[in-house]
Amino acid sequence: MKLLFEKSIPGRKGVSLPLMDVPVQQDLMPKTLLRKSNQLPELSEIDIVRHFTELSRRNFGVDNGFYPLGSCTMKYNPKINEETARMEGFASLHPYNPNNKGALELMYELGEDLKKIAGMDAITLQPAAGAHGELTGLMLVKAYFKDIGQDRSIILTPDSSHGTNPASSAMCGFETITIKSDLKGQVDISDLKNNLNERVAAVMLTIPNTLGIFEHSILEITKLIHDNESIIYMDGANLNALVGKVRPGDMGVDVMHINLHKTFSTPHGGGGPGAGPVAVKKFLEPYLPNPGVGKDSLIAYPKSIGRVRAFYGNFGMLVRAYTYIKSLGSDGLLRVSENAVLNANYMKERLRKHYDLPYDSICKHEFVLSDKNMPNGITTNNIAKRLLDYGFHPPTIYFPLIVHGAIMIEPTETEGKEVLDSFIEVMVKIKDEAASDPEMVRTAPHTTVVKKLDAVLAARKPCLKHCF
Repeated sequence: MKLLFEKSIPGRKGVSLPLMDVPVQQDLMPKTLLRKSNQLPELSEIDIVRHFTELSRRNFGVDNGFYPLGSCTMKYNPKINEETARMEGFASLHPYNPNNKGALELMYELGEDLKKIAGMDAITLQPAAGAHGELTGLMLVKAYFKDIGQDRSIILTPDSSHGTNPASSAMCGFETITIKSDLKGQVDISDLKNNLNERVAAVMLTIPNTLGIFEHSILEITKLIHDNESIIYMDGANLNALVGKVRPGDMGVDVMHINLHKTFSTPHGGGGPGAGPVAVKKFLEPYLPNPGVGKDSLIAYPKSIGRVRAFYGNFGMLVRAYTYIKSLGSDGLLRVSENAVLNANYMKERLRKHYDLPYDSICKHEFVLSDKNMPNGITTNNIAKRLLDYGFHPPTIYFPLIVHGAIMIEPTETEGKEVLDSFIEVMVKIKDEAASDPEMVRTAPHTTVVKKLDAVLAARKPCLKHCF
């Protein structure tokens, strides 16, 4: 088998080379995956259109339902973001196009806005996701201590931090030590003190943490860390609760990543492109990835850790975040965080009467319930599956790990009171069902196309193809 194509010469319009024969290797695909015969059915166009349209309706997304995933901020993405990202000057722009000054100006202004919001001195927009931003930030930390000749190999992570924090530390070659939470769900100061020593490079703080609780002793914590000459890394995934109210840099944070999909409304999930810019204080700026984007030209950082992403990150995501920030302005961003916190506390106060609330505190953008004392041994997993029957996507479950049977709920600021009340009523109804008809809850879901799965079997032996 051969492919024929005409090869054009870049930069020479209308000039091309003759058709070329290119051999195609057919042994790249395992023979076990090749069909022995074509058994696809003959269908009309309208049958095919209806088939795939029906499949699309089975998908669950923010556009067609409430998606209260705690720690993930699955909020509505304004359509104006999509309009600007589709503008020809942005959508059709190639990274090697010399006429890209508009794109560079947009990135520079976005960086300046994010620096102001975070209270930081410098920023890179290269990282392609939040976890990628974590890794980049830790690479900066490593480069800094190597440059000043200090051998620091430990990262401290609270047990209430995001699960990717210890993974990013390990990928960067650090040893990770976990700091316990106190009875209020905040960093245990005494445990932090016991683990601070000359080998600690950084402490990774998630603020607010995965319980949705703000660290009330943050200034004491940052002073302890700085007195140890260690660096304070902030996981900025929950910045949605702080924008316009608090600047991490003012609290003593030295380096942080910012999830544009969580706080600044770019799409989240589905394995698509993301964005996790990393903002730093002045002393870490020389180590930022090259090239940086300056006001009038690109920046070459003298001690750069090198490029961490092809070209300059996922540009379409940057356009969307830029649009969101400029559309709302500073007053609008302040209302975003206020409404996110208001919605979360409203739901928490109504649901605490029916579900266990392990950490009784004013929350920020999210809160965590548990399945403790549920009637008839009904579990968090049972509750999540039953929610599907009522048309709601379940919250995040069994995370954070410090809460047994965790139910982690984040309503976000984009949901109205009617939606919140509907979800609350269903949660209360499921609690009542657990007492009156536990088998109904235990065997849910009942109304979905696919009924209850053996989760372990589905993970270990997934069905990835249709067998004719």
